[in-house]
Amino acid sequence: MPEARPNVHRRRLGSALRSLRRAAGLSMEEAADRLALSGKPTLSKIENGKQRVQGLALTAFLEVYGVREEATRQAIKAMATLAASGRRTSLLDEYREAVVTEGFEEYLHLEELACATEGYLTVVPGLLQTEDYALSIVERSQVWPSRREVARFVELRMARQAALTRETPLTFACILDEAALRRVVGGRAVMKAQLERLLEVTEQRNNVDVRVLPFDVGAHASSDGPFQLLHFSAGPPVVVIEGKTRSVYLEEAGDVDRYRSALDSLTEQTLPADQTRRFISDLIKDCYS
Repeated sequence: MPEARPNVHRRRLGSALRSLRRAAGLSMEEAADRLALSGKPTLSKIENGKQRVQGLALTAFLEVYGVREEATRQAIKAMATLAASGRRTSLLDEYREAVVTEGFEEYLHLEELACATEGYLTVVPGLLQTEDYALSIVERSQVWPSRREVARFVELRMARQAALTRETPLTFACILDEAALRRVVGGRAVMKAQLERLLEVTEQRNNVDVRVLPFDVGAHASSDGPFQLLHFSAGPPVVVIEGKTRSVYLEEAGDVDRYRSALDSLTEQTLPADQTRRFISDLIKDCYS
């Protein structure tokens, strides 16, 4: 079986299988022998997320490790389904040349598999941006060296927005810093259209929730920067921290708990959804009429 580049879900499946093996009291050598694997190195690759586990092989793992509880069996199978999805997505196939920052390929993969995402952001999130706003943000980032690459990345960002309207739509929630609403990006006409877009989406789609974090809350739990939590049908969330040249993915329970706590604290300080829409509407009237 070919070795695969590990991704988040394959690593998680491997870790879960390792825990089940240890709970069964089996050494790697004993488990590899009972599973009829080629040896300890093969099992090591599986447990480290470097080798895929096929459906029949997964059943063998569950049987050899004595997993009888149906809830556990179903949870492992759900993790295996996510792990088997690989790293390739239809968007990545089409826009591969636009993916230039380290780790963004992983982000596309995770976003496609996520059932929900939430976080604190300091610019309007990509899934809610207008094309003109996105163009201004991407151009000013100085990451993409040519106009063609800028244009293609903006196209990719627009294509990603289909996640909000797919058959099983992504549940999207974000806390948006007031600065993101007041900073005039791309000029007055572009910013007005962006604010109107936020009103439109939050009023029309019940899977989208945007809350503003007002300036007057002062210091808060994420003064050090934005982050997102991506949730999946199986396994715990992943924390994503995006940077200019690379993204960081945090999977350890302690890290996820800290960001979960920060998000809960921020939520307590935000304006409710209806007041946020009123805030945006008043901003349009006061600044763009």
